[in-house]
Amino acid sequence: MRLTIIAILVSLTIISCSTGGDGGDPYEATPSPLVIPQLFQDKLIDPVIPADNPQTVEGIALGRKLFFDPILSGDGTQSCSTCHNPENAFTDPRQFSVGIDGSIGTRNSMPIFNVAWNFNELFFWDGRATSVEDQAFGPVVNPVEMKNTWPNAVASLQADSEYPDLFLAAFGTSTIDSTMVTKAIAQFERTLISANSKFDKYTRGEVELTPSELNGLNVFLDEGRGDCFHCHGNPNSPLWTDNIFHNNGLDASFTDRGRGMVTGDPREFGQFKSPSLRNLAYTAPYMHDGRFATLEEVINHYSEGLVYSETIDPLMKTVSAGGVHLTEQDKADLKAFLLSLSDPSFISNPDFQDPN
Repeated sequence: MRLTIIAILVSLTIISCSTGGDGGDPYEATPSPLVIPQLFQDKLIDPVIPADNPQTVEGIALGRKLFFDPILSGDGTQSCSTCHNPENAFTDPRQFSVGIDGSIGTRNSMPIFNVAWNFNELFFWDGRATSVEDQAFGPVVNPVEMKNTWPNAVASLQADSEYPDLFLAAFGTSTIDSTMVTKAIAQFERTLISANSKFDKYTRGEVELTPSELNGLNVFLDEGRGDCFHCHGNPNSPLWTDNIFHNNGLDASFTDRGRGMVTGDPREFGQFKSPSLRNLAYTAPYMHDGRFATLEEVINHYSEGLVYSETIDPLMKTVSAGGVHLTEQDKADLKAFLLSLSDPSFISNPDFQDPN
């Protein structure tokens, strides 16, 4: 089977390209533009695709294989998918992910979907990565994650019986480097598009929301009740987040300074990226440190658990009262609405599963 895949990819290379990396005409793999859901097209927002890393059939296939292959880790036991499981909308159901040597992280793994619509191009909870490619670069060398070096990772790929030919098909050269690895992974990650939740179907006029879900939507949008939309966007965006960093009143002081750790600006201590609300049914636990196991706990935090600190976001305007104090009915309805943003077809999409 593996030899067949290689043969197909090499055949595609011959058909779609002229010479490889040895001179002559520039190499071009087979273009594979993202299939953009009509819902996103209606928003008149285009995905961010770098000019130097266009989507291709061969690049996406290579990136998918790399994403699920533990070959990139220091001991060959963990892949990207270890902490970004398709069944969990490409996140980790554990509060903190565990590295190859048992090291435990300090932040909850973020889900991966609709990343091509991350317009400010800042990734991770603190925004330290500046592109999808950059985001893919870090975990390989992170000492509490894959704990490898890029020279070692590249050497493993170069010595593999399949990868040199797959890189030749994707990039026109069988000499592998870390840039091509992260480009391929980024191409695959950009295909992870989620746009078929119940609310998406409601927006397209295909289904109706229940009275509880409709009231939950109203709570979400009501500045006097949930007031959620300022940080998570108006319906119905690709990401359901403003993608901005906020101190949302979790703590009075910070052992993890979040965005402020990256910028060094004390005004940003305790700020973390607003996460997407899509696929919440699959992405527990919640918050940057995974402190909340359930959506009820998240809703209770904003309802009566806000904590003041010097950098708390002005949007947390009810902090002096501890929160917005939702009724029990509004809490239940808000949860029902939030769950309507989950997309079962995304987590079961065969194109997003392990090909190895």
